[in-house]
Amino acid sequence: MDTLWLWSIPLVFLAAGAVKGVSGMGLPTFSMALLGLFMPATTAATLMLLPSLLTNVAQCIGPHAGDLWRRLWPMWLGLVAATLWSPLPDLASTGTTARATLGAVLVVYGLWGLVKPALPQPGRFALPAGSLAGMLSGVLTAATGVFVMPMTPFLQSLRMEKDALIQALGLSFLLATLALAARLGPVALWGGSALPLTAHALALLAAFAGLWLGARWRQRLPLPVFQRALFAVFTALGLLMLARAM
Repeated sequence: MDTLWLWSIPLVFLAAGAVKGVSGMGLPTFSMALLGLFMPATTAATLMLLPSLLTNVAQCIGPHAGDLWRRLWPMWLGLVAATLWSPLPDLASTGTTARATLGAVLVVYGLWGLVKPALPQPGRFALPAGSLAGMLSGVLTAATGVFVMPMTPFLQSLRMEKDALIQALGLSFLLATLALAARLGPVALWGGSALPLTAHALALLAAFAGLWLGARWRQRLPLPVFQRALFAVFTALGLLMLARAM
């Protein structure tokens, strides 16, 4: 592992962990966006999986699990099935397909976060709409390693209370991480021969250090300003990836 990666990997995951600590989400998206600038998407995903998995476990704990399973099982079923068996090109595809797709997802997600359109509540169509949102998110998870669209907007459209939404996001991201790890193969969590275990250990330690820092900053930072800046960064990184893929 060269010196650039030795320094860049912990810095990326320190920043990504801090983003999650402040906002409750964003570690996979932020880490994939930055890592994708200087390494293949498959390698970036194998680095992201273990920190994402372990930092999401605590977020899954809460009193709303039973109600969330009853409301969201079609979305989660679609998410896992589409991630595992999507027929479209995935992270392992050659060429610039994975980077271009990731760039496009980041641009759409960033612009959505900046505009914040008011989505209608799905009402009696919540179950089929959730299933569709889960399947689309699963296809994009397999293709990019990022599992925010359109799952996050759908969850926000349900108008859940804050604690329930945080738990729903944690459970959704955990399931997406496990499904992506299964798709990438049994060595996905350790990256096979692509990267040494040192890189994964650095990523994991840095992610938890960032998570701790972000939790301490949460009360001091104006969250709306932070979120707008973060979505602007996602948009800029996505545009840069699209430009490099052309």
